[in-house]
Amino acid sequence: MKTLPFKIGAHPINWVGEDVKEHGADTTYEQIMDDMQRLGLTGTEMGRKYPTDTEVLKQELRKRDLQLVSQWKSVLFSDPAYREEELAAYEKHVKFLKEMGSTVISTCEVGGSLHFDPRRTPNETEVIPLDEADWKNLAEGLNAAGALAKQHGLKLTYHHHGGTAVESPEEIDRLMELTDPGLVYLLFDTGHAYYGGANPLEVLRKHYNRIAYIHLKDVRQSVLDEARAEKADFITCIRKGVFTVPGTGDLDFQPIVEELLARGYNGWAMLEGEQDPAKYPAYEFAAKAIAYLESLLPTKAGESQ
Repeated sequence: MKTLPFKIGAHPINWVGEDVKEHGADTTYEQIMDDMQRLGLTGTEMGRKYPTDTEVLKQELRKRDLQLVSQWKSVLFSDPAYREEELAAYEKHVKFLKEMGSTVISTCEVGGSLHFDPRRTPNETEVIPLDEADWKNLAEGLNAAGALAKQHGLKLTYHHHGGTAVESPEEIDRLMELTDPGLVYLLFDTGHAYYGGANPLEVLRKHYNRIAYIHLKDVRQSVLDEARAEKADFITCIRKGVFTVPGTGDLDFQPIVEELLARGYNGWAMLEGEQDPAKYPAYEFAAKAIAYLESLLPTKAGESQ
């Protein structure tokens, strides 16, 4: 069997939805972790079903030789009124992940987001773009949070994300331009890049030197086309099944894997599908994704395909 040169893990969102709570609602954390162990995976992100007691979490992960790689952290830095409160919460998050042995922090601005911004009201239908002042405030907040992470030996990795104010390739570019490259890194997500209108390979090449963490997510083009025609919001797209794991959608991961091999990427890459496990069983789809990614690796002399 061929081995990927970078570290492969999986996000528990394949088993239990984070944004769509009914997906996998009855699935236990034991099942998720057991499945990951059976798949030969060694890394996981934090999931909403996982134990919140740090010692219990450590024990459950250790039993299965799993590393907690990261945990999502929403921030609201575009509004300076929240800065102090947000930085205090961020430092607490940093300390938790440090104790768990993590090195990267999945970080996403929720200001302007239709679904995640706590200031939004019901019946709104659009993401609100950031204005000049918002961008300045966001960059300052991220740099400050990145400095906190760095003090504890971790990296803030910014997760460009569908349904937020940093979604399109232009918005990713602007975020990278405005933030300190020594404090703010990029979480490159193939599926969210494509969903936001980018060519994932171009994002990978353009910002490779800032990338410290990767999510490998596929997209079903027919579902995306239908959702766009209906002007569906992000959460509706998840319910429709717009995302899946690599090899079971329509993105070509061959050039992406080749680029990562050529660049010598050796960090974590997480399998992420964010779909209903009742329709798309998480273990089965993760196994397909692993086999697909391995099939893209070059065959060495004397090695069977």
